[in-house]
Amino acid sequence: MKFVAFERNTQGTGASRRLRVTGRAPGIVYGAGSQPQMIELDHNALWHAMQKEAFHSSILDMEVAGQTSKVLLRDVQYHPYKQQILHVDFQRIDDKTRIHMKVPLHFEGLEKSPAVVTEGCTVTPLLHELDVVCMPSQLPEHISVDLSGLTSKSVLTLLQAVKLPAGIKVAIHGSNKNPSLVSIKLPDVIPDEAPAEGAEAPAAAPAKPAGKKK
Repeated sequence: MKFVAFERNTQGTGASRRLRVTGRAPGIVYGAGSQPQMIELDHNALWHAMQKEAFHSSILDMEVAGQTSKVLLRDVQYHPYKQQILHVDFQRIDDKTRIHMKVPLHFEGLEKSPAVVTEGCTVTPLLHELDVVCMPSQLPEHISVDLSGLTSKSVLTLLQAVKLPAGIKVAIHGSNKNPSLVSIKLPDVIPDEAPAEGAEAPAAAPAKPAGKKK
């Protein structure tokens, strides 16, 4: 994806506030052995770009003053209750240096799986993204997980179900090095209260005799 940014000559809280009033969002670009560069972006264009998954997980082409460079989105600060971006950070990419990035997981084929079609299970993803380490040229926009063969008895773990592209390594945090990817819940069984075919319905209780009128 490509986006356009502009050089920013002012900094500080007051300057950033005035910039936002004009419909711009302040930002900074750092990394790749260069000095940090202050930038500003059209807020509405940036907001719409933020709604796309690829803007968060892929290498971006940033154009500033006619020069294009490769960057990654690293941090976004949002207003607590307004639909407003307060500040955005980008990192320059060196083609010869490995990068650490979160890549989204795409679960595919679930609607065709036996777990859903024949067993009526509820399947809930437990992981939505993976931390990966790779060269910039090898970074995938997402990693697909095939759920078309899933059953209620399936045990779907990271090492079992995820086929990583060449050159990609996953950074696992915590003690569990092979976490589960989904939770599979069988449907609740509702007991049938109707009498079975051929069975006699329970006899109605005899009516109580009416009391004598005084």
